[in-house]
Amino acid sequence: VRTAKNARGRSINLALSYRGRQALKAIGIEDQVVSKGIPMKGRMIHSLSGRKSFIAYGTSSQYILSVDRTNLNRTLLFAASRYPNVKLIFEERLQHYNADNGILTFIRPDGSTYEVSQDLVVGCDGAFSTTRKQFMRQTRFDYSQVYIPHGYMELTIPPKNGDFAMEPNLLHIWPRNAFMMIGLPNLDKSFTCTLFMPFEEFEKLTTADEVLLFFKKYFPDSIPLIGIEALKQDYFRLPAQAMISVKCSSYHVGFKSILMGDAAHAVVPFYGQGMNAGFEDCMVFDELMDQFDNDFCEFLKRLEIANLCNVTTLSL
Repeated sequence: VRTAKNARGRSINLALSYRGRQALKAIGIEDQVVSKGIPMKGRMIHSLSGRKSFIAYGTSSQYILSVDRTNLNRTLLFAASRYPNVKLIFEERLQHYNADNGILTFIRPDGSTYEVSQDLVVGCDGAFSTTRKQFMRQTRFDYSQVYIPHGYMELTIPPKNGDFAMEPNLLHIWPRNAFMMIGLPNLDKSFTCTLFMPFEEFEKLTTADEVLLFFKKYFPDSIPLIGIEALKQDYFRLPAQAMISVKCSSYHVGFKSILMGDAAHAVVPFYGQGMNAGFEDCMVFDELMDQFDNDFCEFLKRLEIANLCNVTTLSL
């Protein structure tokens, strides 16, 4: 992703808020990331009739940032690569982790495997964490995952005459009871629109004409912005994607491993806090490592308490 011009993967825009920015500030890259984001000072609600209503996030100086997932990943990887004690390895997958002895088994692209042993393993391997699978073998480890009935699909509003087609410094929302669409601005003056809808509703729309009729009924003001032909094509470009939430406790096993980010507490994207909570995990991790002078025994217990307090309310 650091060198690829077109990196594949999920492309839901990310909403960077205060708690995430504090973590970026701590490692000296807040300004770099903020400079590539677009401030959103509030929500613009699009009613079915086409009427628009503005709702501010707070005072005139308060806002959240729309940031591109790929650009953020690239910035973070470059920042990590500048540390002489960091080694980045790509295209290898964690196959197994033994929490008792700290041995990890990785699989290479050619199918061969190798093992490494570490004093501390931090499992930041996402909602489908391989690290967490080992935790689930332990007694008194609680885990639950829930797929919500909604999926998501991305569409694009292109620039209009070289400029944004809508007000750029806002999060645009089309609320429609059981489903909704949101639009976040991009630096290229386009908007990434995400349609959140129950899978059963997605499955009803099987032809381009049905899609167009659906949007005429529920999102009529978005059709000239997206474009009729683009809408018909983009809707079928990729199937609707699933969304999952994850809860578990505890976040650590013994004193050799801990879960952070989505591996520990994945949340659905409506809150706009999954990335921010993960960044906050990292900041608390760093602060406690300094506070307890790298004493894993005391540090991991305190980190567990701090992270649970930060994410429990968010994931209710």
